[in-house]
Amino acid sequence: MSLTLTTPLVQDETPATSLAPREQETLRHIAAGRTYLQTARHMGLSKHTVDAYLRRIRAKLGVNSTAELTRLAIALGL
Repeated sequence: MSLTLTTPLVQDETPATSLAPREQETLRHIAAGRTYLQTARHMGLSKHTVDAYLRRIRAKLGVNSTAELTRLAIALGL
């Protein structure tokens, strides 16, 4: 008996692809050890915008700490 799929397989998004480009950039800066203020200055944003990006990243990835964010960023090659 052969198994035939009637619908194409859909690959799940990877955590990195679920992030917007600016969120990925923010995560790279934080994972590199930069502060919120340093990240904001480098990206031309306010510190509050960086904080908002990081809150969204944490929610999307289900991460609670900066250490977890850094570990995940390294694992994703960001």
